[in-house]
Amino acid sequence: MEKAYILGGIRSDIGIENGKYCNIPAEKLGAAVFKQLLEKYSIEPEKIDLVIAGNAVGAGGNLTRLMLLESEIGKDIPAVTVDVQCGSGLESIALAAAKIRSGQADVVIAGGFESSSTAPRRSYHPNHPDYEKYGGKDNWYRVAKFVPEYHHEQVMLEGAEHTAVTEKVTREEMDAWALLSHKRAVKAREDHVLEDCIVSVTGDLPKDEGIRDRMSERLLKRLPPVLKEGSLITAGNACLTHDGAAFVILCSEKFHQIYQARTGKQAQAFFVQVAESAGDPMKSPLTAITAIERLLAKADICPEQIAAWECNEAFSVIDVLFERHFPKQVKDYNIFGGALAYGHPYGASGGMILLHLLKALQNRNGKYGICSIAAAGGVGTALLVQRMNDAR
Repeated sequence: MEKAYILGGIRSDIGIENGKYCNIPAEKLGAAVFKQLLEKYSIEPEKIDLVIAGNAVGAGGNLTRLMLLESEIGKDIPAVTVDVQCGSGLESIALAAAKIRSGQADVVIAGGFESSSTAPRRSYHPNHPDYEKYGGKDNWYRVAKFVPEYHHEQVMLEGAEHTAVTEKVTREEMDAWALLSHKRAVKAREDHVLEDCIVSVTGDLPKDEGIRDRMSERLLKRLPPVLKEGSLITAGNACLTHDGAAFVILCSEKFHQIYQARTGKQAQAFFVQVAESAGDPMKSPLTAITAIERLLAKADICPEQIAAWECNEAFSVIDVLFERHFPKQVKDYNIFGGALAYGHPYGASGGMILLHLLKALQNRNGKYGICSIAAAGGVGTALLVQRMNDAR
């Protein structure tokens, strides 16, 4: 099969819902980042075979195509939108790699974009059997249905609480990871580690709104549980809702050779393998770990060979689970902090963690890296990449 090279990518700075991007729809947010991506990497629009992007809470339809039209440079580029909720962006990248490896495309841009701030409210149609069950003419929802016979806005929080209880994870363990996430993110920002892969959409200096410089153990202890019947999940160890966009450029070996000759630049990494897992939808955080385990087996590689790990930190129960399953690898895990600090703009998160992984591999001068994400409904995706420059 063909190799699928990752030239690189960029992301927006991440806004909290009703924050800096409160009036920018997802398609316009994505379009602004898409245009800057092509400019940064000198990619001509006519060379792009396809754009595959994730979106979870937008207005529906092929929102990626609308995003390209909003960019005013994508009229002739085909587009596909993927919805695996939190896993949309990473699955989009895996699909892009498959297109290239199978010889169907030479250049595919993948990732995702999201706007929780402008997400529409939806309602059940009167013909639906659950119309009266969920409020009749007054029924409105923003969170999709993930579990049969049960539709609740707080289902992901309930799943995280259930996972923590059944896996005997303590609040103290989760809060410790939450605090570490913010501390690492603050340091990464002060060290300008991620600066060259973050762009501004509004024209001001890029700044991720979710990072808390003054996050402390005392503050985390004071936060009340978010669920009426819960005691473990709080606004400190669970993600808020966010807006953002992130894309990467994947290409074939043929295009990579042409690109190198034209620009003198080499790809940052290439795709090695992907694995998906599925399990109890009310214990979806576990799928971030089971996807990694499947990936390691599928690629016939051991944890000791992995130089950097990035898990989407929607809930810090995921961090605790990773620590328990891979205790020797914790030193190389989410080294710049995770989504509890940066944010989790659902469809964009896969692209974000891949960009952070590439930076972590550069920081570690490492060869192999894994990023993993757990998604609503009890599915997980994990991706293995190999760095090209200065790899051991």
